[in-house]
Amino acid sequence: MAIKRRGKKLSLYRRVPKRYESVEPRRFIWQSLHTDSMSEAEVKAGPAWEQLLAGWEAKLAGDTSDAEQRFGAARELAEARGFRYMRVDRVAKLPTDELLDRIDAIPAGKGKPDLREAAALLGGAKEPAIAITRALELYWDLAREKTLGKSDDQVRKWQNPRKKAIKTFVTVVGDKPISEITGDDMLDFRTWWLDRIENEGLSPGSANKDLIHLGDVLKTVNKMKRLNLILPLSDLSFKEGEAESRPPFSDAWIKEKILEAGALDGLNEDARCILLAMINTGARPSELAALTAPQICLDGNVPHISIEPVVRQLKTANARRVIPLCGISLEAMRARPDGFTRYRDSSASLSATVNKFLRENGLMETPKHTLYGLRHSFEDRMLAAGVDERIRRDLMGHALDRERYGKGASLAHLLRLIQATAL
Repeated sequence: MAIKRRGKKLSLYRRVPKRYESVEPRRFIWQSLHTDSMSEAEVKAGPAWEQLLAGWEAKLAGDTSDAEQRFGAARELAEARGFRYMRVDRVAKLPTDELLDRIDAIPAGKGKPDLREAAALLGGAKEPAIAITRALELYWDLAREKTLGKSDDQVRKWQNPRKKAIKTFVTVVGDKPISEITGDDMLDFRTWWLDRIENEGLSPGSANKDLIHLGDVLKTVNKMKRLNLILPLSDLSFKEGEAESRPPFSDAWIKEKILEAGALDGLNEDARCILLAMINTGARPSELAALTAPQICLDGNVPHISIEPVVRQLKTANARRVIPLCGISLEAMRARPDGFTRYRDSSASLSATVNKFLRENGLMETPKHTLYGLRHSFEDRMLAAGVDERIRRDLMGHALDRERYGKGASLAHLLRLIQATAL
């Protein structure tokens, strides 16, 4: 960079990088700094040059056949010139002074305005048509904050229902631009689900989940890409009946069937130990599967496990807790002091494996029972023993209907309560 006097003003000479020569004059760019002070010129030179570079980069990005990139380049070019990109209908409604500022900022060569700059500053850039499947691709990045702290397995489980909802919707209405989704399209999708609910015995909840995930994807892309579309997504959900709760295993069934000698021999050791650990802790299968060695404390007066967001995100803030170990659950954790590496990244396969084994070996108390019923059994035993509600909720990782005061019961106190109900 060099500063040269021209009369009483100072101007900046800069060599144009070769990659920009097709955008701006081929040899030199002159940028007036409008100052008589050498020090002020030096201060202004950097930002002025950076603004020029930003403008060139945006122009080059717009020289592409990709509609999304062209539209994004128009936004960036407007920002490089100090303006926020607006659609032409909004630009037309600006106060006169602001509109004239935009017009004045459009550079002209040989008496003709730069059309690309004009499109960026006056909102004439053509907005891209984003197909439904493309919206899902964009969604993963636009909604990435929702995956912060999640393990790979949790991210997969978060993505799958959204993939399913989009795939199903495209099957029904086609992969059309989201700007062309109509109220009739949404009613067609709802009718498709209604037919399945009536003819295949599917639950309204399954349909509502698809509608929720579909709406999440479309609304996020509409908002974050600033498309300003009015999407017909309201008043579509199905009325759901009372949700069926997963029944608890009876104490007699656990002792006489599940804990019978040899009953679990055909189950792999990690899955077997997680099942046994659930019985006297009430911990969720996924919480136990995610445990690492530092979270399994087997020494000291009160052996315990600490449920923390170490390799995965917890279900809720209340899920962070410490649970004493005793009885069959303590034995199970002693067999796996470093945790359960087989299922640490795939807790979904854990539940599928255990449930299949229990069904095939006559260890399910009823067809409605699942592995999760052991967690409910633990809570029922505490209730029957008269354990205080605050303590029950603390151990289960549930919210309390009032503010939590104090630290709660000590580990030793919790251990005495659990030992009284342990199997």
